[in-house]
Parts: sequence; C-alpha cells; structure tokens
Amino acid sequence: MSLAELDIETLQAQFDSGALTALSLTESFLERIESVDRAGPTLRSVVEVNPDALEIAESLDRERAEKGPRGPLHGVPILLKDAIDTGDRMMTTGGSLALIGNIAAEDAFVAIQLRRAGAVLLGKTNMSEWGYVRASRACSGWSSRGGQTRNPYVLDRNPSGSSSGSAVAVAANLCTASIGAEVDGSVVRPASINGIVGLKPTVGLVSRSGVMSVAEPQDTAGPMARSVSDLAIVLNALVGLDPRDPKSQDAAQHTAADYRSFLKPDALKGARLGLARDLMGTHQGVDAVIEEAVSVLRHLGAEVVDPTNGSALPLFGEAEATLFLYHLKAAFDAYLGSHPGGQVHSLDELIAFNAAHAETVMPFFGQDFLEQVARMGDMNEPAYEAARLECLRLSRTDGIDKVLAEHRLDAIIAPTDGMPAWTIDPVCGDRIQGGCSSPPAMAGYPHITVPAGYTHGLPVALSFFAGAWQDGLLLGYAYAFEQATRVRRPPQFLPSLEA
Repeated sequence: MSLAELDIETLQAQFDSGALTALSLTESFLERIESVDRAGPTLRSVVEVNPDALEIAESLDRERAEKGPRGPLHGVPILLKDAIDTGDRMMTTGGSLALIGNIAAEDAFVAIQLRRAGAVLLGKTNMSEWGYVRASRACSGWSSRGGQTRNPYVLDRNPSGSSSGSAVAVAANLCTASIGAEVDGSVVRPASINGIVGLKPTVGLVSRSGVMSVAEPQDTAGPMARSVSDLAIVLNALVGLDPRDPKSQDAAQHTAADYRSFLKPDALKGARLGLARDLMGTHQGVDAVIEEAVSVLRHLGAEVVDPTNGSALPLFGEAEATLFLYHLKAAFDAYLGSHPGGQVHSLDELIAFNAAHAETVMPFFGQDFLEQVARMGDMNEPAYEAARLECLRLSRTDGIDKVLAEHRLDAIIAPTDGMPAWTIDPVCGDRIQGGCSSPPAMAGYPHITVPAGYTHGLPVALSFFAGAWQDGLLLGYAYAFEQATRVRRPPQFLPSLEA
C-alpha cells in the first residue's frame, strides 16, 4: 500500500535513485489488481489489463538508462476508461458485451499523448454501460462486460459513474492515475464519491477524438488522481492540438505551458468565491463538511460570498436530455460504423443485440433510453437547435456567467454531490440527489473536485467551477485547499457501514 500511495514526483525520485523501476512498479500494480480487484474485496474496477504492460515498462526502463526520462510520467502506470480507444491489443467496449472483440485501429489522442509522455497504459476500467445512457433507470458502475464496480470505502455502496472504474482504481491504489470521460458528472461525481481529485476540463482543452461520444458540446476526457499535483502532471501530458478534434484548436491560445505553475499554497489568498447555497441542503452530513471547508477557505485568505446562486440545474433536465437524444443517435452510428471489430455496427443493431441477449445484457434494467434515441430525427430539426440554445442560456448566460459577473467572483464553490454514496441497487437504480455537475458540464466550463472530508466514513468533496479556460486557476484553488486540509485517507474496504 505504501508503494502504491506514492505520488508521481516521489516515484520519479525512486526511479532516478534506482530504488524502483517502471517494471517493478507495473508488476506491483498488476499483482494488486489480481488481489484486490479480481479477488479479495472484488472491486471489479478493471475490465482488462494490457497484455503488453510489462514489456512496455521494461522498454521504458531501458530508455531511461540510455537517454534519461521523457518527463514526469515516464514509467508511470495509468488506466483508461473503457470508452477510450487504444490501437493495441486491448478492446474498447463501452462496458457492453455487444462490443467484445472491438479493437481500435488507432489510439485516441489522449492515449497518444500519454504514450509520448512515457506512461505505461496499464489497462481499461469498468464504467456505467454506454456512459449511463442505455436506460432511464440504471445503476452506476454496472456494465454487462464488467459487472458491478464497488465503492472501496464501503463495498455495498455505489461508486457513482459513469467513469466508475477509473475513480475506484485510483482510490484503491490499482494505478497511479486514470483517465475518465464526462458529459455531465461522469468524472467529478465518481471522483468525489471515491475520495480522489478529478478535473472536468474546459471542453476543447483535452481532445475527444477516439473517445466514445454522448453529446459533443459537453463531451470531454479528464484526469483523475489522488492529489492535485498528480492531476496537473497528467493534464500537462493530455493537452495538445489535435486535427481530429476542431474544439482543440480553440484551446491553443488558452493552454498553459505547465499547469504545475498554478499550484501554490497561497493560491486562495484574495480569491473571491461564491458559495452556491442553492446546491446545498440535500444531506446534513455533506453540508457540515462543506461548512467546515468554507471556514478553511476563509482562513486561507479567500473572500466567500454567501449565498450565491450556483445555477441549480437538474441532472439530465429536459433541455439537456433532448440534446443527448439528438446527439446520441449520430454518435452511436458514427462510432459503431467506424469500428468493425464489434458485434454490432449501428444503433439499431445494438438495440437488437441487447434484446436477443437480455438475460446477460439487461438482467436488471432495460434500454428504454436507447429505444427513444432510435426514434429521434437528426440535428437539423428545430427542436435540436432550441435545446442547444436553451442549455447554453441556462448554464452560461443566465447561469454561471451571470453569477460570476453579478458578484464579481473568480469561481463558484459547492458540494460536488448532494449526498454521500448510496447503497448499490440494480433493481431500483441510483438515488442521485443534488450536486453541481450540470451547470459547468452544460456550459462546457472547467470543474474540479477535491476531497473535503467524510460523513459516516464516506467521502465528501468540494467543487470549484468557473468560466471557460480557467482550468489552471481552479487547479491552484484546489491545491491550496488540499495542502491545508490533507483529509484524504486510503479506503479500508469495509463490507458495509454496519461493519
């Protein structure tokens, strides 16, 4: 555990001294995946390990000895969500048995960037099947390929999603960091529920090419780690201009040379933050942790405007759900049609496959959302444009932009989730209540979550979100808060709260 908890800077020092190698570290994580993820607590966060991981690690050790390290990620094992293409021997399935056998022809841009930085792509993580958009009533962290991912703090509790496995694997020390993907909450919510740090970047800062899409205006990949420093190091590797993603061109003039430059213990001094009281009140234990966090922020020199309106938008509200419905049809057909290795090649074929294999693919909940998607028209319809503009109005013009301007704020703070992890219930589905993921997700703005404390032994997190391209600013705020509090503790794999 002590080896697995080491941060990236310490790992590099160990590599340089010869006390550790990329090969030995990779072997350690692979052994831990076997003993913790597939046996022991049986977290089911990793659906596949890279069969070439040890060979890659060994070659990186040789390269280090001959030429020196490529950078801070040289030899560092990282897991990828099972929605991210890798042009190797690993599959990309979106958690679905319908895509077993799907091996991408090329890497997603984020995979290319990680390889260039010298990371060891350790494997793929479990996820809420198809990014939590198969059914209107689903259970986060469940997929027909990987089964039910468990929360490492209390095993009968939900890990949240859809990047469930990516968050759990980092929290349980099965890798150094991971990559998730989000359309609304799928990075920040599982990060918060599992007691780690997660960043949903400004849309365009990290390329989306090669990542399964849900709703293009909101889609983004994002890093997850145990510390803000590690998160910044991974973000440095991920950013870059990608011709395959036009949105990444928007980011060119906004990308920082090194996101670690924002990590200063006094970053909060003089910051003007708005506490989103309208996003609180769901759970008294969560609220108590956030109240204590506000006291810390003030002690660190921040001016907290209380209350402000955080733009309380419901998760998958009417306008956002309509946007999803239109985009999903095109996204599914585009991805499935361009990846011939799976068993289905269109949305209609996927729906038919699920129906034909209902006992294994849909033992708990169906596919009513996919069936609704199949009946939708294309994005040329007026209803699509109306939904798109309404999402921007609610989240930007009359939402985050308005709040920031009215109160002269640098950022907004809120509990990432309105309640701590609920019990796993595949029959009745999730009980997601409250939280602040929707406003910054719909706006395409950056959002970072950082551990703030615990209630009944379950993690509670604090969110910072702001306007476009303020990713570095938020990293600095999260770092200053993290360094002052240092509340994160490794999970103990309790079977239940009663235990």
